[in-house]
Amino acid sequence: MKILRLILGDQLNLKHSWFNDVDSNVTYLMAEMRQETDYVTHHIQKVVAFFQSMREFSEDLREKGHHVSYLNINDSDNPQALDKIIQQQIELIKADKFEYQLPDEYRLDQQLIAICEELSIDSEAYDSEHFFTTRYELKDFFDGKKQLIMESFYRMMRKKHDIMMVNGQPDGGKWNFDQSNRKKWKGEPKIPHERGFRKNVTALVDEINASGIKTIGTITVDNFSWPTSRADALSVLNYFCKNLLIHFGDYQDALHTDEYYLFHSRLSFAMNSKMISPKEVIEKVLDHYYDHSDQIHISQVEGFVRQILGWREYMRGIYWKEMPTYKKMNELDNYNKLPDFFWTGETKMNCLHHAIKQSLETSYAHHIQRLMITGNYALLTQTHPDAVDAWYLGIYIDAIEWVEITNTRGMSQFADGGIVATKPYVSSANYINKMSNYCSDCQYSHTKKTGEDACPFNALYWNFLDEKKEHFKNNQRMGMMLNLLGKKDKKELEQLKERSRKIIEHPEDF
Repeated sequence: MKILRLILGDQLNLKHSWFNDVDSNVTYLMAEMRQETDYVTHHIQKVVAFFQSMREFSEDLREKGHHVSYLNINDSDNPQALDKIIQQQIELIKADKFEYQLPDEYRLDQQLIAICEELSIDSEAYDSEHFFTTRYELKDFFDGKKQLIMESFYRMMRKKHDIMMVNGQPDGGKWNFDQSNRKKWKGEPKIPHERGFRKNVTALVDEINASGIKTIGTITVDNFSWPTSRADALSVLNYFCKNLLIHFGDYQDALHTDEYYLFHSRLSFAMNSKMISPKEVIEKVLDHYYDHSDQIHISQVEGFVRQILGWREYMRGIYWKEMPTYKKMNELDNYNKLPDFFWTGETKMNCLHHAIKQSLETSYAHHIQRLMITGNYALLTQTHPDAVDAWYLGIYIDAIEWVEITNTRGMSQFADGGIVATKPYVSSANYINKMSNYCSDCQYSHTKKTGEDACPFNALYWNFLDEKKEHFKNNQRMGMMLNLLGKKDKKELEQLKERSRKIIEHPEDF
């Protein structure tokens, strides 16, 4: 029996059981296609990273003896659409059966189901063998519960997988060291240079440009430094353990104009493309920690484990529980346009300038830059969540819908009405100044609320609370802020709202 097996661009798992044995009757199909490059405008480094990783993966398979049919983006016989590519390859090899791994995006899941229904041969779907959880494990765990609290899910995961547990209790005596993970970085301790890969991708960039694919952001020989193979990913993981883990937790929320990566691992693209699994990442980090527990505090490690075992798996579970309706949620009725400076970084607000400029240059920003700078601004200016989704999905190298949309539309924009977050993550300039050095070199004053030199975040914050007070009147976590809003001097509030109106209507002036 001849079998055609599809491998998507985010299914680059060399450890998958499919590859345990070499079978001459099995052909693995991989394809670069306009269907995937064009559904949103992606960062050029994101397109390069996926294509380069897919090509290296296909070569790894060939070296192991597997037969691979690979379509490059500009191949003359590339139909550029998944249904046509699958049908073409079935006819080409005279396949008796089609197999695929369950995709992590709803649109591809539905497309493959529809494709298989039209095939004249048998088909079968397999697990991707990547995550700790099944698609609907979170849904089952929260069945009958009113709120989907991440912390309770995280504790269940720790117990179930026996991670950082001692005699049934959390290692270190606490489940969560989040309060220890909020330090501002002020130049010390020194941050080692990231483990980068200065690969010459000029030829691939030329291919992408020749294909006519529209992209955003920039790429040079010197600034593309992402892992594009399993060997690369393992190298990044080892480097993180040896050089960065010791301070990761302390400064995971810190922001700085001179440091893009701080102590972050830069493993998200490698994990989201499945070159490396969350299980082996956590095991490696814990092995290193237990071997060096006299040097590394448990708070550094727990913060890292929580992001992967807790938050990452939680967001995937939310995605499969709530799709497809989640994609259209706009519970706060926000409809404004995303400002043009999100594609240029040309704004006088220093925090936004640096966060966006960094994103355009590297296709990367860490979670606090995304949540409390760009996301905070988008929510305070009441931007349509569709526009925010499209920007985040396109600009970041690790953005695949299952993890992007839940973080953006849920955690960042509160468009899901509280499924993910119990309150909107909005702040005035005070928080930004507390966690960063952005405010020190900004032409706006983070301490002023009104006046031409007052930080726009301050007016926007109070205007947002006033505009959305009906939405949050029964939200206990918003009670204190709404009480403060109610005590605001009416004249000052009017001034704040007027300044906010100018910012929202003319963002190019700020």
